Amino acid sequence: MGGTVLLIEDEPNIIEAIRFILSRDGWRVDTHSDGETAVEAVRARSPDLVVLDVMLPNRSGYDILHDLRGDAEFRELPVLMLTARGQKKDRELAEKLGASRFMTKPFSNNEVLETVRQLVGQ
Repeated sequence: MGGTVLLIEDEPNIIEAIRFILSRDGWRVDTHSDGETAVEAVRARSPDLVVLDVMLPNRSGYDILHDLRGDAEFRELPVLMLTARGQKKDRELAEKLGASRFMTKPFSNNEVLETVRQLVGQ
């Protein structure tokens, strides 16, 4: 198991929870907390998967996803969107913009792990 996950999230408790869950399974977890520079962070790290929060400082996860999907290099990159707002319109927007999966907070440890494994094809 394993690969590199870039977690773009600004909530320290969520960062630590996801880092713990995935690291224990053999994943390397890099983190980034600023929406404004998130696309550059993806470009610099070339992760196998991005876990992307919707509400970030300076820029929304939806805008970041839009930019990633508009770049040929990242069009197929698996992106798991996380949000505390799990309304139908949020899910529909994420799907329209090209999210690979959409998960609401709070989430179960097993749900995160299984989703990451599926998205990276392991």
